[in-house]
Amino acid sequence: MAQDIRITMAADPLHESRQARLKLLNEGELPQGMLREEIDASWRRSLGYGLNCLEGEQIGLQQDPDLQLLLASNRLLIDAATPELEYLVSQQGKGGLVILGDAQANVLAVEGQTEHLNTFGLRDLKPGTCWSESLRGTNAIGTAVVEGRPTLINCGEHYLDRLSRFSCTSVPIKDPQGRVIGVLDLTRDGVMAQPQDNLATLMLAASNIESRLFALCYPDDLVLAFHHRPQYLGSAWHGLLALSLDGEVVAANEQACCLLQVSRQALVGRRSSDLLGSRSPQFMARLMQGGLSSVQTAKGEYFFRALQVPRHTSIGGTVSASKTPAAKPQVLEELAGRDSRFARSLRMARQGLAGDLPVLLLGETGTGKEVVARALHQASARADKPFVAVNCAAIPEGLIESELFGYREGAFTGSRKGGMVGRLMQAHGGTLFLDEIGDMPLSLQARLLRVLQERKVAPLGAGEEQEIDVAVICATHRDLKRLVQEKHFREDLYYRVNGVSLRLPALREREDLAAMINGVLDKLGAAQVTLDKDLTELLSGYDWPGNIRQLEMVLRSALAMREDGETVLGLDHLTDSLLDELTASCRQPGSIRENELELIRSSLERHQGNVSAAADSLGISRATLYRKLKQLRG
Repeated sequence: MAQDIRITMAADPLHESRQARLKLLNEGELPQGMLREEIDASWRRSLGYGLNCLEGEQIGLQQDPDLQLLLASNRLLIDAATPELEYLVSQQGKGGLVILGDAQANVLAVEGQTEHLNTFGLRDLKPGTCWSESLRGTNAIGTAVVEGRPTLINCGEHYLDRLSRFSCTSVPIKDPQGRVIGVLDLTRDGVMAQPQDNLATLMLAASNIESRLFALCYPDDLVLAFHHRPQYLGSAWHGLLALSLDGEVVAANEQACCLLQVSRQALVGRRSSDLLGSRSPQFMARLMQGGLSSVQTAKGEYFFRALQVPRHTSIGGTVSASKTPAAKPQVLEELAGRDSRFARSLRMARQGLAGDLPVLLLGETGTGKEVVARALHQASARADKPFVAVNCAAIPEGLIESELFGYREGAFTGSRKGGMVGRLMQAHGGTLFLDEIGDMPLSLQARLLRVLQERKVAPLGAGEEQEIDVAVICATHRDLKRLVQEKHFREDLYYRVNGVSLRLPALREREDLAAMINGVLDKLGAAQVTLDKDLTELLSGYDWPGNIRQLEMVLRSALAMREDGETVLGLDHLTDSLLDELTASCRQPGSIRENELELIRSSLERHQGNVSAAADSLGISRATLYRKLKQLRG
């Protein structure tokens, strides 16, 4: 796209445009050949609108009569663009203005040197004003909307004389169908010394915005990122495809079209197997398992990763949450193993959930908080109703509101036809699981608190509220009490979600590692496999910072190294890097034992011998503290 822009710099960049304006004013028409081709075309359009090139800013001070409605209708775009606006301001804003416009060239945000707007004669550049070509003549925002491509308006090339001192670069923002839904603009006073650098920066920012919007537009489809080089996955340059559950392409971004060398019109509706040379059922199954994969095609090797798996979907296909069979109550006891205290806590959590009390799961990353939440749901009277999980840390801050509350059709530019049902309403009648609630933005905590108090939800763009009936389970690895003290988490919300608190023990705190290993092997379809003595000792002496999730990956890796017919895993089934990691982090009886005892002593001293307070500060149960004291002193 950048190559489409040709820049001709004269000794005086204002000279040609001044001469063109003089001839326009004196002769009533625009002379041929004085301006760049794309600027000449835009000036002629401006002339056709009946605009006077000497027009002042007063005529453009009209503002959208309902600014809040304009912003609300573009909320998704604004939220997706906010991180990029902040970055651009930090990198470019000290030398100019960063502007976000919508598909009609209405200004949605102006950042940067806004204090100089009046001095610059730009009082009409503010949220709510329209900068279309028909109102302001040639300008980077309005012209980019018309052209649908990156646009450079250098010093002197604006149609209006009062804008001659400025240089602007704009890049359109497009939806998954390739339609312009917004414009990102960088405006500077004077000649733009490195226009191509500014253009590249804006194009990268626009691509990041488009990627954020892509998945949100297709929440019920599989969203796949791919590229010829694996290091480009997760960047602004990867291709994005939205695939239906039977492998049909629903949407593609511009990078996907370039990588596959197929137009968007020809791409949408085709089968993934036609594009990536893999049979659809097996290919879809690989994608839904997550992780990095690759496929060899006639056009070379593509690396791919699933960024979004459809809700209520299994590898075998779609499974409606309402059809999920209720698990037996013994599932909770199986999770607890031989840990009687943990089993008691699980029973109390189940009883609390049955009594309409919220449950708060606390524990380190990888301790299986979502597994416990699902087991609580399946052991409840709501087992045949939806279980909806929301990871508050995984959804971009700008998109989490629309993700939780949903939106009405037409609520904002680029919204899906028919709107989108939010996660809260999806959980109606069932269980809502808010994972990593400690990472929820403060601005959204107030809305969530109101929903939990009144049990009503209002989607974005809708005036009426809808009643919801949900059981609420929250989880976090963070210290919510400390977050409350530091004003990062609302105290009233803390007490609203902390009905029954359940701490999940870390793997190193559990005494039933052997039983847990057997359970993981069974889950991985290898119930007949056992561990030899050396591997058992190595795993028993490891600290497991990644907890159950890490244990599962270690066993999965070891199983993959087996030869046909092998049923016993040993050290030779571990890769060198994995063996080094497990050995290097293995507990040392002397120093760690002493350090652990000193840590417990210090905690008891700080809390004047209060065992409960000391255990809480160490993040372990009182029973675990007593057990450790007995072990360390024994």
